Amino acid sequence: MHDAALAQGLRRARFEGKVIDPAHGEYDKARRVWNGLVDRRPVAIIRPAGITDVQQAVRLAAEAQAPLAIRCGGHSFPGHSTCDAGIVLDLSAMRGVTVDRAALTAEVAGGALLGDLDKASAALGLVTPAGVVSHTGVAGLTLGGGMGWLSRRLGLTIDSLLGADIVTADGRLVRTSTELEPDLFWGIRGGGGNFGVVTSFRFRTHLLGPVAVGQWAYAAGGAAGVLSGYRDLVAGAPRELTTAFTITRSEIVISALWSGAPDHAEKILARFATLGRPVSVSLGGMTFLELQQRSDDHFSWGRRYYAKGGYLDEIHEGAIGAMTESIAIAPTPHSEIYVLQLGGAISDVAEEATPYTGRGAGHYWIVEPVWDSAADDERCIAWGRRSAAKLAAMSLAGNYINEQSEIGKEMTHGAYGPEKYDRLARLKHRYDPFNLFRLNQNIEARG
Repeated sequence: MHDAALAQGLRRARFEGKVIDPAHGEYDKARRVWNGLVDRRPVAIIRPAGITDVQQAVRLAAEAQAPLAIRCGGHSFPGHSTCDAGIVLDLSAMRGVTVDRAALTAEVAGGALLGDLDKASAALGLVTPAGVVSHTGVAGLTLGGGMGWLSRRLGLTIDSLLGADIVTADGRLVRTSTELEPDLFWGIRGGGGNFGVVTSFRFRTHLLGPVAVGQWAYAAGGAAGVLSGYRDLVAGAPRELTTAFTITRSEIVISALWSGAPDHAEKILARFATLGRPVSVSLGGMTFLELQQRSDDHFSWGRRYYAKGGYLDEIHEGAIGAMTESIAIAPTPHSEIYVLQLGGAISDVAEEATPYTGRGAGHYWIVEPVWDSAADDERCIAWGRRSAAKLAAMSLAGNYINEQSEIGKEMTHGAYGPEKYDRLARLKHRYDPFNLFRLNQNIEARG
């Protein structure tokens, strides 16, 4: 019975940070996570003030054999950032970011958000490639791989990771890099939160320079033709160009970021206005920081989300048909299919170099119903599953574990493939043999 052991342990513990239990006035607010579909009641929410608090919380959960959820940004689609009848280790008080412009590095605390990293780096003209919603946690994004607007030019987030400090299941603080605990360093670059609590990341930063952003909206009725033309435009595109498109019931929106020579920007971006008759066009006038925050309101806290994604080599006719047929019967106006262009620097890294799988893919797709009423839960999730199944049937092997609402063996085994999964399972046995860190896309320990 872990309940009694956990209660006793919490009474004994002396945390420097805040402990919020159900009797605390902040409990109902503190237990909420980003996805409004998830509603759970932990025994306690611990907000550590530092590493010692993290170690104490990990040991407490291990001794009590209690569920332990690690929360950074709280963006886990299936709700892994919280739990029932256990501890939520909420790292939101550990958000410091220190950027060294001379060394081109950034030290990022485990509870930092992408917006914290973006702002601290941009102030010095630097950037670390990351995701596209600024209130996402750096930790969760990084541990799954991390893809976004600069990945074609600079690689995935994990490709800029130099090292990390991790509290493992036995409460030890382990420093890992290519030289220190290199097997563990391999595992955290795509293996998710299976191996411990990351209290600090060390990233390489990159000079960014000026960027140009364009956006073109077309009526949804012409989506098939627009996407065929889009496919031809992005084939063989330079890695300084990253594009994405979003389809809803009413429109298809193509977005592009050019981060190469400024005198080429106008010519490169102008091509995307030739795919038909755009309903609206936006060119320039947006900084990289603003681009990173552009989707924040749409993906705001408290809305309800389901997601499933996969990889395509190209936007072929079968995929175009599946997308346009599915979106025509989307359950809500904000439900969408989003596709991000990959390739470039992502493909420069060998597939076996990290657990992240999908280095050779040309595009990543995600089917994402978005809604606000619990009454729509069943139909929105059903549409997400059906639509994703159509695209999954024609997708490449592997998957991106960060953006999957479905969990279980089929997901994890399919995401990594047999060889990577076996290596991850052996690492799991070494660092977390009793599966304390199981609230994630879980890897089963294998000796």
